[in-house]
Amino acid sequence: MKLSDRLVELVKACFTGIWIESQEHEDAIMEIVKMCREHQWRLASWDIDAGLCVLGGDNFEVDQGADPLAAIRASRSFASDDKPSIVILRNFHRFLGSAEIMQSLARQIAEGRNSRTVFIILSPVVQLPVELEKIFVVVEHPMPTRQQLREIAEGVATEDGELPSGDELETVLDSAMGLTRLEAENAFGLSLVRDQVIRPDSIWELKANTLKKSGLVQLYKGEEDFSSLGGLENLKAFCKRSLLQTNRENPLKRPRGVLLLGVPGTGKSAFAKALGKETGRPILMLDIGALMGSLVGQTEQNVRRALQIADAMEPCILFVDEIEKALSGAAGSVQSDSGVSSRMLGTLLSYMNDHTTNVYLIATCNDISRMPPELTRAERFDGIMFLDLPGRSQKDQIWDQYVALFELDAEQKRPDDTNLTGAEIRSCCRLASLLDLPLVQAAQNVVPIAVTANESVERLRQWAIGRCLDAETPGLYQSTNETGASRRRSVTRSKPSSN
Repeated sequence: MKLSDRLVELVKACFTGIWIESQEHEDAIMEIVKMCREHQWRLASWDIDAGLCVLGGDNFEVDQGADPLAAIRASRSFASDDKPSIVILRNFHRFLGSAEIMQSLARQIAEGRNSRTVFIILSPVVQLPVELEKIFVVVEHPMPTRQQLREIAEGVATEDGELPSGDELETVLDSAMGLTRLEAENAFGLSLVRDQVIRPDSIWELKANTLKKSGLVQLYKGEEDFSSLGGLENLKAFCKRSLLQTNRENPLKRPRGVLLLGVPGTGKSAFAKALGKETGRPILMLDIGALMGSLVGQTEQNVRRALQIADAMEPCILFVDEIEKALSGAAGSVQSDSGVSSRMLGTLLSYMNDHTTNVYLIATCNDISRMPPELTRAERFDGIMFLDLPGRSQKDQIWDQYVALFELDAEQKRPDDTNLTGAEIRSCCRLASLLDLPLVQAAQNVVPIAVTANESVERLRQWAIGRCLDAETPGLYQSTNETGASRRRSVTRSKPSSN
């Protein structure tokens, strides 16, 4: 619903206190002016710089001063018996800390039902004092739609060939979603200056500046694609197919994301980064621990703000690494942190369940026992993938890749890699290059996590059997060793059991 349509309903229903949350004040005022002209309503606007100004051509004797208290009192001159009068207060949230101004505004809003005077506060944030919460209704000024962005692009690209067509134009519009009208116009103009045609690169650059201002999420830029990852064939095919077949028109048909569960060092984080390059989507890295604030309510506000930024950056990949470490205390959160973790989990779960934006969530987890069970239920993720130690063919690919990367002798003997992960194979190759040692000797400095944390690794594998999808082959995960035989507990028969 358009902003003007929503306001018409509220004014006719005698709502005299309206708070509009908007980042585009000029566009919001233009829409309100057009609405007032159509219905022949009176309109005035106040800000600290220009004072109280009448809009729309009507002449009234009003105080032109910049004092906010005087502006509220001067609104009495707009009272009319035959038609509503609207007063716009721009960025008025800055003055509501004054008890005198707050009380005067509350009185005028209460009397506005008789005088048919409507007060509209136009602000980029909603900061209502407790005394005004019940008398204001909050309305959000929506960001430009896909069609509006197309019209802005057509208005900027006036020459032939400056505006792409077909799938390339759809990619440009995808990248511009979440920008304000002014930001979109600036991004399109910058792209024309650089490339003489509108391309998504300049648009993403402008969006990246938004992330720097917030400090809540980081934009990852890398050149790794799927060719840099050995194995994980089923995971690659599953995610790439779901992302490349995203339905732009129906939000219900959009993919949600995947939860990557597995042994540390098996490529969970590397896969998330490579997926962005492979599908042409930016990767937003969300550190939930960094969202913790020292003030009451600050953490929850940071989480909501970070998720809003992700929505504005659509289509994108939102990457949360080791999610269980940030949310593991949600069960006992009331005793440990006054409920902050549980409220943060609730905000994240609501977002995962209800958001309709084209944001693909990838979360990694090393310890499923610390994961809140409600996070893994159906429809939170498209699938839960288990990443086990790489098999023989996958290890050969990983060895070849890192031997070439670190410029080692490809003909030299390789060490026993029975328990090595991809990260540990890379470590062997890096140490061999750094210390100028053969691979076999360099491997003596690497102790596999499957040895140091054998019990945890085996427990994780046993939990994943029949519960997770296999990252290597289609279907449910079934733990196997490198020969393909199912892993079973080894029992010696040399000495009978006492039982």
